[in-house]
Amino acid sequence: MEKFALICLLLSISSGYLKAQSNTSTYTLFKPDRVFDGRDMHTGWWVLVHGNQIEAAGPSAQIKVPAQADVKVLNGMTLMPGMIEGHSHLFLHPYNETSWNDQVLTESRAERTARAVNHARETLLHGFTTTRELGTEGAGYDDVGLKSAIDKGVVLGPRIITATRAIVATGSYGPRSTVAETILPQGAEEADGTDGLTRAIRSQIGHGADVIKLYADYHWGLNNQSAPTFTLEELKLAVQVAGSSGRTVAVHSSTAEGMRRATLAGVTTIEHGDDGTPEIFKLMKEHHVALCPTIAADEAIMTYRGWKKGIDPEPERVKQKRISFTQALKAGVTICFGGDVGVFPHGDNARELLLMVEYGMKPIDALRSATTINAEVFRLPQLGQIKSGFLADLVAVEGNPAEDIKAVRAIKMVMKDGLMIK
Repeated sequence: MEKFALICLLLSISSGYLKAQSNTSTYTLFKPDRVFDGRDMHTGWWVLVHGNQIEAAGPSAQIKVPAQADVKVLNGMTLMPGMIEGHSHLFLHPYNETSWNDQVLTESRAERTARAVNHARETLLHGFTTTRELGTEGAGYDDVGLKSAIDKGVVLGPRIITATRAIVATGSYGPRSTVAETILPQGAEEADGTDGLTRAIRSQIGHGADVIKLYADYHWGLNNQSAPTFTLEELKLAVQVAGSSGRTVAVHSSTAEGMRRATLAGVTTIEHGDDGTPEIFKLMKEHHVALCPTIAADEAIMTYRGWKKGIDPEPERVKQKRISFTQALKAGVTICFGGDVGVFPHGDNARELLLMVEYGMKPIDALRSATTINAEVFRLPQLGQIKSGFLADLVAVEGNPAEDIKAVRAIKMVMKDGLMIK
């Protein structure tokens, strides 16, 4: 324990020191075997970083190298943009350790924040320099505080796109009690109608939300079946109110009707999409709504329930996810990378990339999803590509992930904002 505490202290001190050095005029030249620039794979490329920005990237003969540049030779490696996690819950840990209900009801905010600090560090060290944090699940606005601590260099972690509390229709979410009159803390903020939704959205923005998340359906129907929560008009209002501040809307939805309403309302992303149909995915394509499929979370939950992948037949939930993901690909829907990490361990974010390929996506497209596409969909104009003028968020992996996607797990170097983290 003393050794672990010392390591944490050193990481904290070093991150603060490095943050202070981020504006110096240092040059770093990377010479990898290949460069994935966020769109395509290149050989014979070098990448020059100046301070916290990429100054040049391209064929080695075209790069003018300053005499004082620190040269990093990355033999056998691929240099690629820092990956962007599209659906995380840093304030949750795997449900086979502690159920979601018990995390919300029995873990203190201090404990949950302490866990989130560790989760953020693991996320960054495994090559994910940005994460879209889609709800603290009962931990209030603590994601905003964590984001601030990371930005100040107090602790190590990725850039965080915050959603704060997330918004649910009254009576639809949890935790729940079998005693009707029991009042329990909720995993999200309840709001309804024009006045209620407007107030909640503006309040969350005022508390630091970068993106607004709503639950368009949940398992609150008869016999606990998933059913829509908000009306089409309520979802349209949410998009309008959030959009007036320049913010996007992410919507949890697994039912076809919830997805239809969310799409027609003009949301930016639909999370999960389990029961999407060819017609729904066609509609999403037409309305430029992206899908964040969260395959890894579904498989993890089934594993916690006893499923042994590769041995047991696939559960219906997994079969349906394969079908919906394949249909979304066929329809040409924009696919965001996001695994709903927190359901499974932080740091293992790449599990989703491997499953996207297993479920039918080409490795190069999966890489684009985790870099360029997420940057475009989440409106991160200086991230997701290795290109002159972009921020120096870079990752080096052993091997060629365009040929074998498992290479994204072999992280050898992480740079965030021009700072060498790993």
